[in-house]
Amino acid sequence: MNEVYVLDYVRTARGRGTSTGGLHALSALDLVTGLQRALVERGGFDPGTVEDVVIGCASQVGDQGGNLARTATLLAGWGDHVPGITVNRFCASGIDAVAQVAARVKVGELGLAVAGGVESVSRVPMFSDRAPLWTDAEVVARAGSVHMGIAADLNATIDGFERDDLDAYALESHHKAAAAWRAGAFDRSLIPLGGLTRDELVRPKTTRTTLAALPPAFAAIGADGQDELALSSRAWPDRIEHRHTVATSPAVADGAALLLIGDARAAHRLGMTPRARLVSSAVVAHDPVTMLTAGQAAMSTAMRRAGVLPGEVSVFQFAEAFAALCLRLRRDFGAGPDRLNPSGGTIAAGHAFGATGAIMVGDCVEELERRSGRLGVAGVSGAAGLGVGVVVDRAM
Repeated sequence: MNEVYVLDYVRTARGRGTSTGGLHALSALDLVTGLQRALVERGGFDPGTVEDVVIGCASQVGDQGGNLARTATLLAGWGDHVPGITVNRFCASGIDAVAQVAARVKVGELGLAVAGGVESVSRVPMFSDRAPLWTDAEVVARAGSVHMGIAADLNATIDGFERDDLDAYALESHHKAAAAWRAGAFDRSLIPLGGLTRDELVRPKTTRTTLAALPPAFAAIGADGQDELALSSRAWPDRIEHRHTVATSPAVADGAALLLIGDARAAHRLGMTPRARLVSSAVVAHDPVTMLTAGQAAMSTAMRRAGVLPGEVSVFQFAEAFAALCLRLRRDFGAGPDRLNPSGGTIAAGHAFGATGAIMVGDCVEELERRSGRLGVAGVSGAAGLGVGVVVDRAM
């Protein structure tokens, strides 16, 4: 088996996922091709030597349809002979792309590849694909899949996390993200496409008072039948306490991220010093009601496969798909604010669905570099109970 290395990592800033957002003028193709060109400029390598491009994207329709990865690779001028594939594991698409490429490098199928993700929510809104899982009432009922916000409130109710607990976590995420930007933590990876140089959803002036004034975000959806669906398959609890607000949920964002991944021979050929090893990964599925627990479970499985204990991990990068799930992970892994998303997370910076997982892995590598840490674990929970986790090791 080959060792698998992260050779480089680039990302855009995350723009507000609306028509007024800083990346709205750029299509998903623009974002990916811009990062592809940046990788080549930084690394000085021949893009024709890349053996595959794997891009995660959650809404593969319109601007993001038609195998975006292959289209972007052609438009970026990488030549006719570089393949491309677009994968969809909902919000875990980007991290799944990284895991797939790593597995193929490990067995010798690939020597050098690019993995990442993209989402332009401002141009292709969530649920634009009109999938039966979102729009067909019979399919929704038979699958038992509920709205992500209902799942978040169900988990908060089950785990006993109160509104104040959730608000405190969101405040922490914004303040850590703002501090990271002030310290220049993302300077190495950030490519300012569209002139956007910062994650524009971060609010450094957020206070507990402003958070406390916000109403629950999902009570109306719950009353419209989603609570009943969520509770129909379980004896307890008998009701869902709606505690998440827009501030303790991940705001939608536009963004993209790419990682250059290869084996030792590729690193030597390119004259690049590997930044980290991709040690193990895991894909799991949980029930589509509690659903958001799958990311943590995938991280646990990936750690078990790598022989790593939570106490040995320097950094956990976990997509902040609602505050309750972050508090659960913190409790179960014993990971305080200094180890769990130490530079803030998606609650503060925004959730660019297909791109988020690639950002989690890349930021995990960078955070380990900043603190001279060795082991990191990245994870993302996706819709319908999917989760992906990856273990990163800086020991070469």
